[in-house]
Amino acid sequence: MCPELEYTEMTKLSNIAILIRGAGEMASGVACRLYRSNFRRIIMTEIPEPLAVRRAVSFCEAVRSDSQLVEGICALRIDRISDASNVWKQGAIAVIPDPENIAKNEFKPDVIVDAVMAKKNTGAGVSDSTFVIALGPGFIAGLDADCVIETNRGHNLGRLFYSGSASQDTGIPGEIAGHTHDRVLRAPCDGIFYSDSKIGDLVSASQQIGSVAGEKVVTKLNGALRGLIHPGLTVARGLKIGDVDPRGVVEYCFSISEKSRAIGGSVLEAILRRYN
Repeated sequence: MCPELEYTEMTKLSNIAILIRGAGEMASGVACRLYRSNFRRIIMTEIPEPLAVRRAVSFCEAVRSDSQLVEGICALRIDRISDASNVWKQGAIAVIPDPENIAKNEFKPDVIVDAVMAKKNTGAGVSDSTFVIALGPGFIAGLDADCVIETNRGHNLGRLFYSGSASQDTGIPGEIAGHTHDRVLRAPCDGIFYSDSKIGDLVSASQQIGSVAGEKVVTKLNGALRGLIHPGLTVARGLKIGDVDPRGVVEYCFSISEKSRAIGGSVLEAILRRYN
């Protein structure tokens, strides 16, 4: 059944204030879709040392370098919520370090999108905002969020749930050209990650991409290095630190994935369904 809707006097849709928790690949795909739909009052939150693998298309890079451009859309770092309005006037998205998840208290957004993609609820609740959207597993619609969006590839990708949950985490990376686990690079041990490789590099099977605590990080496939975390970060054994695209198309490394675009469209649908 469709959820009961409350019809109230609203400001212009474009004036809706949106907080996106997380600024990695999926969150950035959502932000781009909303921005292009003329939702411009957007603040994204991140941890002080982001671990995004697909950082070439992730606004979290603004935390580290003060600005980040994704498909022509700019994000700028802020350290105070009060600075967001200046960023919006420049036509950019605001990104703030917020490890304690407290930015919402000062910002008081109309919409919160939990796009942390932690596979569990790390602090979302329906009382956090007028409308709360959560991406992926770990959330119950009606309890943790007003709307939960399926992020698992397949028939239900992008489906909106107003009761129940998205499917559980399968633990299997999304398939690209017939490859799943073997396209993902993981830390072989605990330690600091070192690498001279760059996102967009064409790599060959068995090629060393970097190292962790002296142990080699080696590719299993030929392809393009679609993602790689920042060298110098401390990682734990098994952490995803890289991504090889077996299609070998360098341009794909610097554009939003079809999955992120689909999820972004679903978030847009949810907001319009609630407010339009």
